[in-house]
Amino acid sequence: MIKLYYDYQIFSWSKYGGISRYIYEIATRTAKINTFEVQIVAGFYVNKYLEKCSVDLVKGWQIPLIPKSSKIIGAINAELSKIWLNHSNPDIVHETFYSRSRIAPKQCKTVITVYDMIHEKFAHLMPEKDRKFSLIKAEAIRRADHIICISQNTKQDLIEILEIDPKIISTIYLGYSLQSHKNIEETPKISDPYILYVGERRLEYKNFKKLLQAYASRRVIFDNFKLVCCGVKSFSDDEIAMIKSFDLDDAHVIYVPGDDKILANLYTNASAFIYPSLYEGFGIPPLEAMSFSCPVVCSNTSSIPEIVADAGEYFNPYELESIADALERVLFSQVRTKELVMKGKERVNYFSWDTCAEQTQLVYNSLQ
Repeated sequence: MIKLYYDYQIFSWSKYGGISRYIYEIATRTAKINTFEVQIVAGFYVNKYLEKCSVDLVKGWQIPLIPKSSKIIGAINAELSKIWLNHSNPDIVHETFYSRSRIAPKQCKTVITVYDMIHEKFAHLMPEKDRKFSLIKAEAIRRADHIICISQNTKQDLIEILEIDPKIISTIYLGYSLQSHKNIEETPKISDPYILYVGERRLEYKNFKKLLQAYASRRVIFDNFKLVCCGVKSFSDDEIAMIKSFDLDDAHVIYVPGDDKILANLYTNASAFIYPSLYEGFGIPPLEAMSFSCPVVCSNTSSIPEIVADAGEYFNPYELESIADALERVLFSQVRTKELVMKGKERVNYFSWDTCAEQTQLVYNSLQ
């Protein structure tokens, strides 16, 4: 019996999100295997996915919101975790994010997942505090007994930047979770066909500005298709000013706050899904789009071609003409749209949370 524990980090400050979803999916599946004793040492947490877990899987207390004193909560959780983990004597601790110091007992093995190397490759776009984060991240990675990377591209970046021994790194692809919903909530009325952009945040490496420029550069596109942006945060004042600077307005570019039901509906009805990122460690949204028969138009950089394969219409994300041309090739061709939809349906079969969990369990077993 392998005593496997997951730490509190991602659950203490993230109500939803890709990382907490990933840990939830592999933890709940592994807990069903009789050779594992699994527990999530969550402490004081806000995460909503843990509400779905059995009572004995989660050790901690859910709180309604993240207080302003979140650093204090983090310090309390760290101390609680050390006490609980030392008392429980686990065989393996899977760290859910990058902590400054080791939480796990010295005698047990640790696993950490590296999701991307964005902060390292795009340090010039990051604020000073994120450069400090890179140092903490490097320390957490170097002290791990085994490292999981979510794409081969991320693994290669990790090896090149931090000179990690490839022998202790495994590449394990993520799954995707978004499902269609019956009695779906009505999406805000969008009268025209639209291009869909999905992103929790529109940071510089997400290339949102270049997407807007490409969209605004082709009258044939913006006269016939709106650009719908679904995410957690509404447009900032700077983004609204940027949209206006390209002679666009809220009749062209629409923000839609979306839960899973709304997002599923947006994918279903979109003419195309656009993914303009300069860098992604994996990229779940293209898989979600494919699963809803939405053609994918995407960057040809980082891990994106590795995940999307031949099921996407590619462009150079640094070139306006390339982005606009790719959109036109899909938006105005029923033949190309049907081809991408068909290939997308085939491609998504390569990715599932079951497979992700099974391969992660092999990593745990290898450490015993």
